[in-house]
This record gives sequence, structure tokens and C-alpha cells, in this order.
Amino acid sequence: MDFHFSDEQLAVAEAATGVFDGLVNPERIGTIEQTDDRIDRALWQALADADLLGIAVPESEGGAGYGLMELCLLLEAQGNAVAPVPLWATLVLGALPIAHFGSDAQRSRWLPGVVSGDVILTAALTGSAASPTSAPAVRATPAGDGWALEGTELAVPQAHLADRIVVPARTEDGGVLLALVDPTATGVWLERAVTTNREVHPHLHLAGVTLGSDDILVGADMGRVTLDFLVVAATVALCALQVGVCEAALTQTAAYLNGRQQFGRPLSTFQATMLRAADAAIDIEAMRVTWHNAAWRFDTGRDAADAARVAKWQAAERGQRTVHATQHLHGGMGADITYPIHRYFLWGKQIELLLGGPSAQLARLGAEIAEQALAAAEAGQ
Repeated sequence: MDFHFSDEQLAVAEAATGVFDGLVNPERIGTIEQTDDRIDRALWQALADADLLGIAVPESEGGAGYGLMELCLLLEAQGNAVAPVPLWATLVLGALPIAHFGSDAQRSRWLPGVVSGDVILTAALTGSAASPTSAPAVRATPAGDGWALEGTELAVPQAHLADRIVVPARTEDGGVLLALVDPTATGVWLERAVTTNREVHPHLHLAGVTLGSDDILVGADMGRVTLDFLVVAATVALCALQVGVCEAALTQTAAYLNGRQQFGRPLSTFQATMLRAADAAIDIEAMRVTWHNAAWRFDTGRDAADAARVAKWQAAERGQRTVHATQHLHGGMGADITYPIHRYFLWGKQIELLLGGPSAQLARLGAEIAEQALAAAEAGQ
């Protein structure tokens, strides 16, 4: 692959960085974290006004028509600022599957609102990500001409803000369908849950929620393929977000070490601090190159599942190591939970475990390698 970005991709990164740098600071984030919704609506509207919320929305619906790579550059910029806005939930978990698999009516109903900042979306993927067989936690049973949903999905990102939630559900015959669920519908209950990084990811409880044909994003015949597509895209996007978090944490740590004196010398001149920071820089570049590879494979129509797992292992293992190092290098200040570096630590830990931590990724990669080896052996016989 070509690791050089196009002029359009560089423009996306520059525009996103400009918006976040101009509107986000630790004091503002702290204020937002004290609110019930935990969203900076002024920043959200600024992103819409800068045409950034429509990065991966088709041009026919008012967007820019770019791919996952450009979307990840936006998320990397968000990670730099640890900005409290539902970009991953709305643009990746919600808008991306609607753009690729939704009907004309669904696309025209929801995507223009995403571009303008009026619509917030999300998806319930925790159950599928946690299952060894990728089976959704929610059950779908026939109900007249439609379906009825039963079950619970844990920790649905920003579901309390969402206009619709993409919910995968397993059918009695082993199929999977994806539904667009109204969080205010009869039988839907959101249980508030606050995550490690102070976001709100409510638990979604469904009890006999009835769906019509307009509520089905993808039917049971194609639902499994669509769910795999969504999990891969969501995983790669998380990796880009993690790179942004870790890169900014290391930059702030370098400034701190250059400014603090010990024995008449800056802390940055001591071998132990230099090596710890250098290790973190190497970790960040390893994370970056693997998400670039996965996003490139995804956008060019290649199989990106294993590349996404590799990238997520890197982002989880190296990411948590990086944010731990940056907090540790702040010494006593790093132990202050009100100090800005601690927020990066919390985001790094949250992203580490979303959609499966390092052990889960290795287990899936190992299972895939074993299956390939078995298939090759059987073919050789």
C-alpha cells in the first residue's frame, strides 16, 4: 500500500485538527463531563458546519463520499483532543451501515441529518463482539409481517442521545438481521451506565419491541455479512482514535519533561525518561501503521478482518502501555485525576477493551490461523 496521504485526506486531517484545537480545552471538557448528556453540542455543530460529519456519507445525501480512511483521520484528530462528541457512534456505527446497506428511504431519512448535525446514531455491538461465534445478544422472532426483539445489549455508545440504534439480532434459524430501533419506542428501556472515560454508554433492554419492514436495515439473508462489515469498520476506527489519544498524551508528556527540573537538569535529559518516552513513540507508530493497513484494505475492497484484529491488538496492548507510561512519567501529577493527562489514560483504557481487548483479539486470530491450517491440510489430502 501507499502510505502517503492524498491532498484531500491531508485537508480532512487539517480541518479536523483546526476545529478541535480551536474549541476544545481541558476546562471545557471538564465542564461537559459534569453534564447529564456528556456531549459538547457547540463542538458537534461546528463539526457539521465544517462539513466534517458528512465525510463518509454519499454525495447523493449531502456528504463528501469519502471512505473509512478519511473517517479515521477525523477520529484520530478527536483522539488528540479527547473531545466529548459521538463521532465513532454516529459516523461509524450508525451512518456507515446505513450508507452501504440502507434502502433509499432509510438513507434519505437519516443521512442528511447526520451531515447537518441534527441526527445522532449508534449501534449495539457489545454482544456480538463478546461472543465466540459473533452471535448477537438480542433475539428476533417473527411477529405478523415484521419482527419482535427481545434481549439486552450492554454498553451501547451514547444510546441516550441517539435517534436510532442499529441493533443486530439473531433469528431462530441461525440468521442475523440488523434493525433500526427507536430508543423511545414501546418496550425499549435505556439503563444509564458511565464508562471508564466518563462517557455515557447505556445498557439497552428490549422487551417485545415490534418492527415493521421500514425498521429493518438488513434482512436475515445478508445480516451476518453486514454485521461482520460493521465490526471490522468499527474496530479499525477505534484503532485510529487510540493513536490520536496516545500521540497527544506523549506530546504533552514530552512538554512536561522538558519543563520540569531535577538536580538542575530537565527531566527529559535523564536516560530512564528518554527510553520510556522513546518506547511509547515506537508503540504509537506500530499502532498507526496497522490501522492504516486495515483501513486501506477495507476501502479497496480487500478482506480486512484479520488486519483489523491485528490493528486492534496493537491499539489495545501498545495503547494501554503508552497511556500508562505517559501518566507514570508525570510523577505525582499523573496521580491527580483532575490533571489533563489522566483523561488520556482513561480514554486509552476504555478503547483498549471496546470490542475486545488484546487477549480476545489474539484468540480470534489464533482460531482463524488454525482454521486456515486445517483447511489447507484437508485440501492437501
